[in-house]
Amino acid sequence: MTSIAVEISTEASPAAVWDAIRDIGALHTRLVPGFVVATELVPGGRRVTFGNGMVVVEPIISLNDDLRRLVWTAQGGPPGLLHYTGAAQVYAKETGGSRVVWMADVLPDEAAGPIGAMMREGAIAMNAALTRLAKTGATSE
Repeated sequence: MTSIAVEISTEASPAAVWDAIRDIGALHTRLVPGFVVATELVPGGRRVTFGNGMVVVEPIISLNDDLRRLVWTAQGGPPGLLHYTGAAQVYAKETGGSRVVWMADVLPDEAAGPIGAMMREGAIAMNAALTRLAKTGATSE
């Protein structure tokens, strides 16, 4: 199993960033617009349509407000993907703002390349959305 991590740094407050992440039905409007073009709530999770046309169902494993951590898995995805578990966690930066750590565990190891590329693309979209969020003035805890 391969682990992949991307990190996003933003001036938006941890509370504001967490509010966007925990809104599991609004990936396409609040967190990663363009990278995700549609999100539909389904029992136990969400159905996600990515900008590349791929559709996956993501059961939510854990949503922890105290840790500001969301964990999900994926059913479907790129051909050959046997396992995907993702987690996003929000941390306060000492200098103000937040950092988000998005991690994924994937099988087989060969899936790490395409999944890592998608995560990097998603991180760019997330950074843009969180930059807009910070500019709205929601930068304090």
